[in-house]
Amino acid sequence: MIKHRATVAKPKKRDLFGVRVSVTNYASLTKWVMDCATRRESRTVAHLPVHGIVTAVLRRRYRNRINGFDVVAPDGQPVRWALNLFHKAGLKERTYGPEFMLRVCAAAAAQEVGIYLYGSTPTVLAELRDHLVQRFPGLWIAGWESPPFRELSPAEKKAAVKRIQDSGAGVVFIGLGCPRQELFAAAHRKEIPAVQVCVGAAFEIHAGLKPMAPRWMQRVGLEWFFRLANEPQRLWRRYLVTNTVFVLLVLRQLLFVRHPAARSA
Repeated sequence: MIKHRATVAKPKKRDLFGVRVSVTNYASLTKWVMDCATRRESRTVAHLPVHGIVTAVLRRRYRNRINGFDVVAPDGQPVRWALNLFHKAGLKERTYGPEFMLRVCAAAAAQEVGIYLYGSTPTVLAELRDHLVQRFPGLWIAGWESPPFRELSPAEKKAAVKRIQDSGAGVVFIGLGCPRQELFAAAHRKEIPAVQVCVGAAFEIHAGLKPMAPRWMQRVGLEWFFRLANEPQRLWRRYLVTNTVFVLLVLRQLLFVRHPAARSA
């Protein structure tokens, strides 16, 4: 008799200011993603830092898409802290998109599961492919493409989805930035038989074209400051607005909501 491997349980979610965030960590989420990938199941995973959470809070359409994801990982330390504070989640680490990408690539190489890279520029993708195959011998990169930095036509979307389908990849990493990457994954959830993982700036970081914050800054929640120092003109407005809004959301929850909902999904 053939024994079927039991599926790995999907992480449960908790409500954080109206956004359904998953209580998960690197190890359990990697196992779940690879379990789904080997089965070629259509799944979606987002990694949301403070910026992503606030964007979802302020934009209902985006929030509705995010809440439909299978997993919304706590990418930022403040997001993890908020889950622990309001829901006693007990998370000892965040689930950072760039780090998670490496862990999935290691597992994919070991299990011979193909990956697909969708996003960024041709230059970044070339450097990223070289880095990944050197770091993970045996990794099967089933395909890659850099879409135009504009809204795709229906024909272009259909062609892109067909290329991903035909590649045989079990994991599709999407690096289009927030909110484009999540909207792409949500729009094509039913068409792509793979786990779509939105990883933000991971492509540029692992291609060696964007620096990663030191570990100590990541641990204490200062990665945003490191990125701001490196790209002040592009990021100052984002962090001024989103960080302030996030703090206000936390204070409002503390002051006016004694028993936040802890619904699971």
